[in-house]
Amino acid sequence: MQTWTRDQLAAVIDHSVLRPEATLEEILKACAEARDHGFRTVCVAPVWVADAAAALGGSGQVAAVIGFPHGNTFPDAKVLESTRALEAGAKELDMVLQIGALKSGDATLVLRDIQGVVEAAREYGALVKVILETALLTDPEKLLACKMAEKAGAHFVKTSTGFGPGGAAEADVSLLRRAVRNRLGVKASGGIRTLSQALAMLNAGATRIGTSASVAILAELTAAEPN
Repeated sequence: MQTWTRDQLAAVIDHSVLRPEATLEEILKACAEARDHGFRTVCVAPVWVADAAAALGGSGQVAAVIGFPHGNTFPDAKVLESTRALEAGAKELDMVLQIGALKSGDATLVLRDIQGVVEAAREYGALVKVILETALLTDPEKLLACKMAEKAGAHFVKTSTGFGPGGAAEADVSLLRRAVRNRLGVKASGGIRTLSQALAMLNAGATRIGTSASVAILAELTAAEPN
């Protein structure tokens, strides 16, 4: 079991500000926190990407959510949203897959939906994380989603939006890790608010953590370190 330093933990955290009522002031505050603590990205809605990118400058990266939070929009709309976010400065895209199509067994639509975003991201050298919303899926559906994400060329699979019926669970992180092995990253997101939760997800196989409680989690780790 890895012992995490403050800097190591910060470097795998996507500091998320995704509440629909989030203000520009809150976005800029999150960017300042990311600069101060060394978080991997600041994850925001597409409309805030340009502001976040400007605030971070060369000190950090911006991740944008796509098709968020339900995933059930047109594939070409996701491509347009992705392109606009990338033009504004996003370096990573966290897209919600077509959940209803997946549950309907339409793997072709799921694949095409992801591929469109991956192709848009490729032109900018950006990473794509595919949000599965695991709380809505059966285990076979989670495995199919992982297969389609990998086939489409995505870089990560991600558990949750944080707006579904449940968030990240250790069992799901472990299942996703077994499905993608070391070929893709696994991002645990949704309801992670404490250090123990974050470490549990990392120990289960996550390589990235999405949380809005990033500063508090690091403060816990600092308090726990021996003097």
